[in-house]
Amino acid sequence: MDASQVPDDSTRDPADGTTVDETENAAHTDSSAASDSGAASDSGAASDSGAGAYAAATGRDLEQSGGGGDQRNYRRYQFDLIAPHCGPELLEVGAGMGDFSAQFTDRKRLIVTDVDPGAVASMAERFADRPEVQSTRLDLAALSPEDADRLVESQGPVDTVLAINVLEHIEDHVTALRSLSRLVRPGGTIVQWVPGYQQLYGDFDRKVGHVRRYTPDTLSAAAREAGLGVSTCKPVNLLGGIAWWAFVGKGGTGSPKPALVKIYDAVVVPVTRVLDKLPIPFGQTIVGVFTRES
Repeated sequence: MDASQVPDDSTRDPADGTTVDETENAAHTDSSAASDSGAASDSGAASDSGAGAYAAATGRDLEQSGGGGDQRNYRRYQFDLIAPHCGPELLEVGAGMGDFSAQFTDRKRLIVTDVDPGAVASMAERFADRPEVQSTRLDLAALSPEDADRLVESQGPVDTVLAINVLEHIEDHVTALRSLSRLVRPGGTIVQWVPGYQQLYGDFDRKVGHVRRYTPDTLSAAAREAGLGVSTCKPVNLLGGIAWWAFVGKGGTGSPKPALVKIYDAVVVPVTRVLDKLPIPFGQTIVGVFTRES
């Protein structure tokens, strides 16, 4: 996708809640290898110097402050949940420095996008030796379905669109989902990873511009209103939800503490993998996989 074709709402306040969070809970950072999904370990850290001012203005720095960079168990857990739903041609919205997408080493085509021009430039440098990867600016909050149609006419559709911790920033999330659906071919998937349950909404969410948190019902309802089919939509990370309430959300201090995140990664994540195989009633995150049916 040509960055010049993407709406560039340069007069928009970058702190208005429409930007992408890298991570809420050490989530959207570089992922460890998952050999059964064709993943590989991170191919080198990307420089974020071009994105520093933007990150500070939007709260992205705060979202990254939970110590997410070295949480290998969580990164592997997250990738293993998402990768099976992603096709050979994949577009990630709000890719940041490209840490999550870097794990997809076996894709036919990989498009990494972000609203931050500095992040896009960093990803272009990072993936310069991977001809299947294209970096471009995309502002989902400003992308209309008609804009999406024009992009597809120019560049062709993809099999999957992935957004990790993006949708909760966007006021009109139904239009955003409708626009994303236009980027995938019929039968393609839209994968959403969003923070779960309004009961966990607190200072951290306000500081980083979260409009809302979701339940499976509210995320599925938005997807259906956008004309999508619901393949699966469920909570994950039960223990993470409890920890978030106690240490970050309404019962806690308002932001993740790196030391606690490291303990969580080492001790809790392995148990979380087992619990997620059960029909848990609650979790820190909602994972939704939706389909474009026509």
